[in-house]
Amino acid sequence: MKATLRTVRLTLAEPLRISRSTMAARDAVWFTVGHEGLSGHGEAVTSIYYGHDTAELERQLYEAGLDLGRFGDPESALRERPAGDRPPAVTAAVEAALLDLCGKRSGVPVHRLLDAKSARTTPGTPGTPSAPVAPSARTARTIGIVPSERAAAQARSLADSGFTVIKVKAGAPDPEDDLDRVRAIASAAPRARLLLDPNGAWTSTEALQLLPRYAELGVEAVEQPVAPGDPEALARLAEHSPLPLIADEDAVTYEDVRRLAGRVHGVNVKLAKCGGPYAALRIAELIAGSGTELMLGCLTASTLGLAPAVHLADRARWADLDGHLLLADDPWAGIGGTDGVVRANELPGLGVRKRRVGREDAA
Repeated sequence: MKATLRTVRLTLAEPLRISRSTMAARDAVWFTVGHEGLSGHGEAVTSIYYGHDTAELERQLYEAGLDLGRFGDPESALRERPAGDRPPAVTAAVEAALLDLCGKRSGVPVHRLLDAKSARTTPGTPGTPSAPVAPSARTARTIGIVPSERAAAQARSLADSGFTVIKVKAGAPDPEDDLDRVRAIASAAPRARLLLDPNGAWTSTEALQLLPRYAELGVEAVEQPVAPGDPEALARLAEHSPLPLIADEDAVTYEDVRRLAGRVHGVNVKLAKCGGPYAALRIAELIAGSGTELMLGCLTASTLGLAPAVHLADRARWADLDGHLLLADDPWAGIGGTDGVVRANELPGLGVRKRRVGREDAA
């Protein structure tokens, strides 16, 4: 097997402001594994918060590619899935490329490979194999910290396009600005389910004051309301919250989730922070029946970066898989989402393809 890298710049259609930063672009490193005429692809994106810069991702992925040389085929590499001390984003990208390649070699989509490795059953029918349907889910679409008038216009446009879940970023210096934005969005898109994400901007005291007000506005759930680093504080807050609380920055690893299972209402699992689809499946199995439900989230990335999570999308109560929809120009295609629904397909592997001006190339 031979691995190659390519680094590209992903530019957002408009800057995304959250409580701790504003992002206009990020780099993506594409990791490609070739074997016997076929190629599998994965993507890792830079993240200031998680400490992933371009040079480090390139170095780690280059070393991961060298390590794959000791395996005779991608199936063997996927079975062992050697992670070492590499960042989860790197492990996730390598695993995605191997899954893509293995799926192409066997002629099956990635979601079937994942089904074969998990105790998958049709919801409500214990012990019954799941129906052979490609996963799909209604995804949340994020509205950043923008003026209320702008937020209302965005929400109206999203609702007209078919979106039924809107995720609103919070954590403005004046909490009333956040409340005004949510009111405007609720008025502009009255049928949409609303999620709120302060990205840890509130203190516990502020959260106890604000959560009832958001409950009155019809918000369905709130992600990581308080600063990460004190999961006990988040768990205590969940006991008194009138709204379901979803751990995000406090739920990075399997052990993080184990400590919070049954104590918060949900955990946001991003493949780039947990280490890939198999790690996400382990977390899903861990929380099953605990009262803590699964949210599948993402970083802003291309369709290639989002595709592995989409192959798991129907396992989650909440899907927040809109990272590719925030881009000015997504260089990959294959999972949809512009109508509010992300979809895997029955093509072998991840089922994505490179997109070029005037034509589309098979990947």
